Amino acid sequence: MRIESSVTSLSWIPSEAVTGLNKAVFGSGFTHYDDPPPDVIRDLEALREADRFRFANHLVGWIEFDGQRITDAGYGGGCLMGATTVAVGGKQASFAAVAFDDIQRDIELTDTSAKFIQTVGGHTAVPAPRRVSKPPFVKFEAPTVWSTLSLTIHADGTSEFELLGASTFPRHWVYDASGKLAAKAGLADFKDWWRNAFGKHTPWGDEDSPALVTAVETALERELAGTIMRGGEKPSIRKLKEGALLTEQGQQGDEVFLLLNGVVAVEVDGEAIADVGPGAILGERAALEGGLRTSTLRALTKVTVAVAKADQIDTDALAELSAGHRREDALRE
Repeated sequence: MRIESSVTSLSWIPSEAVTGLNKAVFGSGFTHYDDPPPDVIRDLEALREADRFRFANHLVGWIEFDGQRITDAGYGGGCLMGATTVAVGGKQASFAAVAFDDIQRDIELTDTSAKFIQTVGGHTAVPAPRRVSKPPFVKFEAPTVWSTLSLTIHADGTSEFELLGASTFPRHWVYDASGKLAAKAGLADFKDWWRNAFGKHTPWGDEDSPALVTAVETALERELAGTIMRGGEKPSIRKLKEGALLTEQGQQGDEVFLLLNGVVAVEVDGEAIADVGPGAILGERAALEGGLRTSTLRALTKVTVAVAKADQIDTDALAELSAGHRREDALRE
């Protein structure tokens, strides 16, 4: 009996993830940010043709099971590299990105399971300047992007996956075998990537970067995120350093936050009860319940949030969101 499964990561560039002088380059239209990928992948090749992602890691694994043990196993899938589109003088041109050789580790095989680990990536076709320690002290080279996925297939037909590592830029979303969005890398760090993702500091050298993986936000949170970012009143943007507090339990405040980048710990009575990542809506309980914060929100990484006033968001939607966010009540039961 043959059993097959898969996992896919899509990597893309959100507007809030680019910093420094390069933000002006993106803002000028020379190159572009990406719209978020869909919640469900229906046709991966069509998404690439529509320039909806920078690269994809499509890991497919299969096993042959004779009823007692696995007799064979193998890889499928691989890297799908997108293109870099630039605009100069009112004209656009697309340059094919450069894919590196896929790294497919030896399959970890037992009688009843097989584990596959695949790294794919490359770099853009448009080189970028970076400082080096030797003359002429500037080298034109595009930084490297990658993701590393694992997939374990069991003889009973079940499977599980993990995002083991990824470049710190761009943003990486992970989809299960059905094509449904299932996990996200919590932090996209453009500055770290721009400075360091070269040569030996990549999986094709001798390093990978562990990925901070967070759960996917709800459909309601995605709807409210659109209201916050594209509604009538533009939100303010706030940045926090690692360890800083966004809110403190017991303090007053009625702002609502959309987490744009980074990972935040939710703490109640000094105990961490959840970690949340990009796309999460936070602070709605205080907005609904008299302005008293019911939890402390602590930045586990560098964090960027959009800040909205409670009256910018539909009260019924906030109440529905709050009903599913009562982590504090569950802790005290």
